[in-house]
Amino acid sequence: MPALKYFAAYPEAAQDRIRQLIAAGRLGEMLRRKYPAGHEVRSDGALYDYVLDLKGRFLRKAAPVSRVAYDSNLQVVRNALGSHSAVARVQGRKLKAKREIRVASLFKDAPAEFLKMIVVHELAHLRERDHDKAFYQLCTSMAPDYPQLEFDLRLYLTQLDLDRA
Repeated sequence: MPALKYFAAYPEAAQDRIRQLIAAGRLGEMLRRKYPAGHEVRSDGALYDYVLDLKGRFLRKAAPVSRVAYDSNLQVVRNALGSHSAVARVQGRKLKAKREIRVASLFKDAPAEFLKMIVVHELAHLRERDHDKAFYQLCTSMAPDYPQLEFDLRLYLTQLDLDRA
């Protein structure tokens, strides 16, 4: 039985249920039934528009985002499915910070809900730097089913690992 590396902090009972799904060969089928639809956000330009749309609906007063892109260098093994950064640039006498969001390329082919979950997560970092209570409340305000999506994304990543093995 494979190690459940994405569920290390979860209770043993939850891990046992996941192992049962894997042993029965039902994990992939369950995910396909629950998340049948993909998305059309395939290019960096489309991703930029998608992120700005969500930001406009939920975080109008947050710092502007200057760049959004899919990044093939982000790897699950580094625990990074997305990243946000502020790139400092000197403009005259001022130091300006340009915000960038990068999303792992594996989300080009993931279900639409998982792309939304990652984008919501990275947008929340525009306001909240740490993964604390305020951060998760902000994520949940943008995507009410955020906790379930995060859990299901972990299941999806587990299934991807099983498919590669």
